[in-house]
Amino acid sequence: MSEQKSGSRRRKRVLSAEEKLVVYQQLLSGELSQRQAAERWDVDPTTIMRIRRVAREGALGALAQSRPGRRQAEEDAELAAARAEIERLSETVKEQAIELVVLRGKQRPGW
Repeated sequence: MSEQKSGSRRRKRVLSAEEKLVVYQQLLSGELSQRQAAERWDVDPTTIMRIRRVAREGALGALAQSRPGRRQAEEDAELAAARAEIERLSETVKEQAIELVVLRGKQRPGW
């Protein structure tokens, strides 16, 4: 990768999500220190610190929502809204069926 200097700072590479996961795994396993990871991946040390923080926060958030036996409030609200919509549409179909029967009865004397 080419490095460009602008003033006293050089432009570092941008890591993909997969690369960030590898960096985080290397840090967790003790394979690399933060400084070694920054050098190996050619990124600023603050990038490594940010990767650790974001990964930890993301993992904690995911684990908090995946408690056994606990349903997510968002899914419950979405399910309740879907059931209410099904009920509303069922009533609408019933009303339209009744109207259709009445209209057909007026148009056909034999009905």
